[in-house]
Amino acid sequence: MRTADASPTPISGPSSPFRIAAFRRFVSANLISATGSAMAPLALAYSVIEQGGGAGSLGLVLATSTVPTIVFLLAGGLFADRLSRSRLLFVGNLLAAGAQGALAVTVATGHATTVSIAACGFVSGTAASFIVPAAQGAVAQIVPRQHLQQANALLRLPSNAVKALGPAVGGVVVAASGAAWALAWDAVTFAAAAVLLLGLRLEAPLAAPGGVLSDLRAGWAGFWARTWLWTYTVAGSVLVAAWLAGFQLLGPLVAARRYAGARDWGLIQAAFTCGLLAGTLVCLRWKPYRPLTVAVCAGGALALPLASMACTLPLPLVLPATALAGVGLDIAIVAWTTAFQQRVPQAEQGRMSAYNGVGERLAIPVGYLVTALAARSWSSQAVLLTCAGMIVAATLLNLCVPDVHRIDRLAPDDQPQAADGRRTVVQA
Repeated sequence: MRTADASPTPISGPSSPFRIAAFRRFVSANLISATGSAMAPLALAYSVIEQGGGAGSLGLVLATSTVPTIVFLLAGGLFADRLSRSRLLFVGNLLAAGAQGALAVTVATGHATTVSIAACGFVSGTAASFIVPAAQGAVAQIVPRQHLQQANALLRLPSNAVKALGPAVGGVVVAASGAAWALAWDAVTFAAAAVLLLGLRLEAPLAAPGGVLSDLRAGWAGFWARTWLWTYTVAGSVLVAAWLAGFQLLGPLVAARRYAGARDWGLIQAAFTCGLLAGTLVCLRWKPYRPLTVAVCAGGALALPLASMACTLPLPLVLPATALAGVGLDIAIVAWTTAFQQRVPQAEQGRMSAYNGVGERLAIPVGYLVTALAARSWSSQAVLLTCAGMIVAATLLNLCVPDVHRIDRLAPDDQPQAADGRRTVVQA
C-alpha cells in the first residue's frame, strides 16, 4: 500500500511563503479570526456575570466549550485526512460564527442563561475540533517544504501580536458597549475567515481506502509506530498540565501574596507575550538542523518563571525568566510543527495531529484538578516548584529518546516517511 500526497510539494518555488497567494489568504483568515478570538474569553466571562452567574456558572460554560474539542478531535482528524481541508475549515469557521452570533443576540436581548451560553460554547468547541486538524495539514499543502518553518513563524507573528493587544481592546469594548458587541465581532471575524478559507480550494488528501474504524486503527498504528511522535505527545502533556496549572492557576495567587498583585502580574504576563513575539522573530531567521531536539529543549524553558516565583525572587528577575519562557515556547511550537509537517505524510497528518492534540488537551483539566487538590495541603510555592520539576523531568526524559534526535530537517527533494519507514510517493 502506498501513501500519497494530495498535491505535489514543489522542490523549487518562491523565495518567501508570502509570495504564494494561497498562503497570504490563509494568514489573512487567521489574523482576522484572531482579532475576535482574543476578545472572546473576556466577553464570555462578562456575559455570564451580566446574567447573574458566578464561578460555578462560568466553570460550566468553560467546561462545555472544552469537552467537545477533546471528544470530537479524533473525528476532526479523520475528516481532515479524507475531505478537502479548505472545506472543513470553511464549515468549522462558519459553525463557530453561527454559535457566537447566536450568543451575541441572546446577550444583547437579555435572554442569555447559563444553559444557552453553555450550548453556544458546546457548538464552538465542536467547530474547533474540526478546524485544528484541518489547519495543521493545510499549511503543508500550501507551502513548499523548504519554507514550512518560515510559514509557521509568519502565522504565529500576527496571532502573538493580537494576543498582546486583544484582551486590552476587548476590555475597552466590553466596558464601553457590553459583552454582546465583542461577541458579535467574534462572529463576524469567524464568518470572514470562513469565506477566505473556502477560496483556498485544497484537494482532499489521497487516503488509503477503508472504513472509519479501520482508518482510526491505522492512524493509531501510525502514531504508535513513530516513537518520536508519541513520546513528544506524552512529554508535551506533562508540560501543558504543569505550565497551565503553575502559571495560569497559581501565578496570580502568588503575585497577590508575594508581589504587588494585579500590577505585577500584568507585567509578568506582558513579559511572557513579548517573549512569544521574540521567539517568533528568532524562528524567522534560525532553521535548526534537529528541529525536534530544539523543540524539546526550548519547551523546558517553561520551568524558569515557575521556579523563580516559587523561590520568590525579586520581580526584576522574574520578568526576564518569564520572557525567556515565552521565547522558548514559541520556538518549541514552530520547530515542532515544522518537524511534524515535514515528517508525517499528507494523508496521515489529520489523524496524527488529532492523537497529539487529544493527549495534550486531556492534560489541561487533569492538571488544574490535581493542582487544586495539592494546594490544599501544600503551599503555593511548593506546588510551583513541583510543576517546574515536572517540566524539567519531562524534558530530560524526552531527550533520552534516540528517535527524537534522528528527526532532522528534510532537504527540499526529500520525502517524508510512512510509519513503516518507507519513503512516501508524491503524486504529480
